[in-house]
Amino acid sequence: MMSRLLVKKAPLWGLFCVLFFLSPFLSAGTPSAAAIATAHPLATEAGHEILKRGGNAFDAAVAVSAVLAVVEPYSSGLGGGGFWLLHRASDGFETMVDGREKAPMAAHRDLYLDKKGEVIPGLSINGPLAAGIPGEPAALAHISERYGRLPLNDVLAPAIIIAETGFPVDSHYLRMATWRLETLQAWKDASAIFLHQGGLPAEGAAIRQPELAETLKQLAVKGADGFYRGDLAKRLVDGVREAGGIWTLEDLADYRVIERAPVKGSFMGLKITSASPPSSGGIALITMLNILQGFNLPSLEQPQRTHVIVEAMRRAYRDRADYLGDPDFVDIPVEALTHPWYAAGLARDIQMDSASRSVGNVSHETGRDTTHFSILDREGNRVAATLSINYPFGSGFVVPGTGVLLNDEMDDFSASPGVPNVYGLVGAEANAIAGGKRMLSSMSPTFVEDEQQLAVLGTPGGSRIITMVLLGILEMAEGNGPKQWVSRPRFHHQYLPDQIQFEPDAFSESQRKQLKNMGHRLKPLKHPYGNMQAVYWNKKTGQVDAASDPRGLGLAKIE
Repeated sequence: MMSRLLVKKAPLWGLFCVLFFLSPFLSAGTPSAAAIATAHPLATEAGHEILKRGGNAFDAAVAVSAVLAVVEPYSSGLGGGGFWLLHRASDGFETMVDGREKAPMAAHRDLYLDKKGEVIPGLSINGPLAAGIPGEPAALAHISERYGRLPLNDVLAPAIIIAETGFPVDSHYLRMATWRLETLQAWKDASAIFLHQGGLPAEGAAIRQPELAETLKQLAVKGADGFYRGDLAKRLVDGVREAGGIWTLEDLADYRVIERAPVKGSFMGLKITSASPPSSGGIALITMLNILQGFNLPSLEQPQRTHVIVEAMRRAYRDRADYLGDPDFVDIPVEALTHPWYAAGLARDIQMDSASRSVGNVSHETGRDTTHFSILDREGNRVAATLSINYPFGSGFVVPGTGVLLNDEMDDFSASPGVPNVYGLVGAEANAIAGGKRMLSSMSPTFVEDEQQLAVLGTPGGSRIITMVLLGILEMAEGNGPKQWVSRPRFHHQYLPDQIQFEPDAFSESQRKQLKNMGHRLKPLKHPYGNMQAVYWNKKTGQVDAASDPRGLGLAKIE
C-alpha cells in the first residue's frame, strides 16, 4: 500500500522540484521586501516604522511627507503642497492626488505689477503675499482617510515627536539657510525658529518646532478641518493679513484636494505613468520620450545623442510655456500633446548636425527647492510623491503662533506673459494669475514599468525636474539599475534661455567642442543639482532595490 502511495505522489514531488528550480524565472507576484527612498534619513526611518506597525505604502507616504515637512523646511512643509502618485496593488487602481496650492481668491493677473505694468522684483518670492493656499495638510488627511489603514494620529506621530524634540542641523540645511539668510532674518518667527540669534545655527544644533508640533496635532485629531477651519485657520489668516497678505477664511475653508487621472505614455516597451496638469511633468516627459522614440539613441555617438535629447527637451518646454496651466481654468490638449503623431511632427525638423534656435532671452537661477520620495510595500502598493514650498524656505514667512512656514508658489504663475519666474521659466496666458487657480508645476513623480520590472522615481530641482526624470528613464531603458539613474551626470535645456546647462562632469572637452560646433550654447554649472529618490522591483525574481541620490543626504532602505 505504501509503495502505491509513493508512486502516486512521485509526480507531484517532481512537479514541486521543477517549480522550485524555475521559481527565480517565474513572476514573483509581490515584492520580496518593502523599499523607501527619501531625501532625509529620519523620513525614511519613519516610513519603515509605519510599515512595521501594519501600515501600507499610503500610510508610510503620509508619515514620510509629515517628517519631511519638519526636517526639510527649505524644501516642503504644511505651508506648501505637492503631487502624490498612487498605485493600489489589489486592483491596479492609479490616481494622482493633487495637493497643489491655490491662489487666494483676491489674487489677480496684475498682483505683482507696478503702475507701469512691470513686475516688481521679489514680491512674488518673499513674504506672505507670495503664498498660495497650502494643499499638503488636506492631501495628507485625504490619503490617510481614503487609502491608509492606520489612524492619522498614529501616522503623524513620528513627525510630531521630531518637531518637539528637534532635529540636527546638517551641511545642506546650512547651505539653504545661507542662501535665504536675509529673507529669514526679515521675519521674526522664521528667524527665531530657523536661525540662532539672527545668524546661522551651528552644524549639529537642534532645530525645535513646538508650535509646528501643535499644528500637526490639530491635523492628527481633526483631519483637514484642524488646519482649514476653526482657531488654527483664524490664526493663519490673521497672521498673513497683518503681514501684508490677502488670505481669507473662505480661501482656507474652500480648499479641496482633487484626484486626477495620471498622464500615460510608452517608450521602448515601457509604460510611463506620470503627473498630470497642473503639473507639466507628465505631458513634457511623454512628449520628449515620443520624440526620442523615433531615434535609435544607443546607436548614436555621445555628442549626437546629447544633441537629439536636447532638441526633444527644447520642444517640450516650448509647449509647456504655450499650452499648460490649471486644467480647471484652461483647456489643455493633453491627448494631442502626448500623441506619437504630434511628436513625429516635432521631430521632423530636428537636424542631426545643427542646433535649433529658441526665440527670446531670459535669465535663469538654479533650482534647489522641493523634495521627493519613492515607496514600495510588500503588497506591491506604491507611491511617488514630489512636494514643495517652491524657493528654499519658501516665502521665508512663518505665521506667528502656528510654526507654519509658507510657500512662495505664486511665483510659479506667469506674473506677466513672457516674463520669466525665478527659475527662468516663461509662461503665457494659460498660466496667468487668477483667484482660486492652481499654478503650473514641474514636479514629476513617475512610475515606469513593463511585465518584468517597475521603477518608482522623481526628484526636486525646479525647472530641471522633468529633464532629470527623463535621463533616469533613459538609463532604465538601457538596462541600468537605480544607482545609475540617480547618479548619472545631468544636462538640461528648457527652451529659454537657449543653452545647455550641465553638471561639471557631464561632458568631456571633446564632447563640448562637438556640441558647440553643432551650434549649441553651453553653460557649465559650478555645482551638481537634483536629489533623485528611486525604488526598483524586478517582477520576475521579486527582488527589490532602491537608491538615494549621492548629491544629497538622503537614505534608501530596504526591509
